[in-house]
Amino acid sequence: MSAPVRVLVADDQALIRTGFATIIGAQPDLEVVGECGDGRAAADLARRLVPDVVVMDVRMPVLDGIEATRLLAGDGVADPVKVLVVTTFNLDRYVYEALRAGASGFLLKDAPPAQLLHGIRTVAAGAALLAPEVTRRLIGRYAERIRPAESASAADALTPREMEVLRLIAEGLSNSEIAAALVLSQETVKTYVSRILTKLGLRDRVQAVVYAYRQGLAS
Repeated sequence: MSAPVRVLVADDQALIRTGFATIIGAQPDLEVVGECGDGRAAADLARRLVPDVVVMDVRMPVLDGIEATRLLAGDGVADPVKVLVVTTFNLDRYVYEALRAGASGFLLKDAPPAQLLHGIRTVAAGAALLAPEVTRRLIGRYAERIRPAESASAADALTPREMEVLRLIAEGLSNSEIAAALVLSQETVKTYVSRILTKLGLRDRVQAVVYAYRQGLAS
């Protein structure tokens, strides 16, 4: 049996923080390794405890969740931590700021517990997750601002099949959905996704989606 996914919960509201920790800790494949109520503590604890995923609130004292995310997963961070931003605020600018800061996922607090757990597992597995409320149109709107312009030569390194997989990633399809669409095994799709991220120098699927929009592969 594989080791459980180690999770740090950061939220300034004790009731919500405890609720998240209780839901997460009840899962056999997840383990809560720490809790805190402000962004500075989240950054410090994450460096000390090295969790697999940080569940990060946006509005917190001392240091907000966006800045804490940037410290843990932003550009130039040697060993970035996977951050799942969870907030009550479904505002475009929060999504944009969270993604630009390096978050691997974004969920709303009113999502059902199963969606939170799925989000943690998805982010821990190296994929990325955006709440259903966060549309592809939103990503497209901010794609120009999230990531610097890439040269077309990077995309030229992709094979036709990898390009096809990248387009489907940008459409928001999961590995299983891509496998069904292309009549491939999920393991084969997973290999393609890994190759795409490596060739393009991208960290996760969120950056892959942004890249696809920047290169005009999705609209």
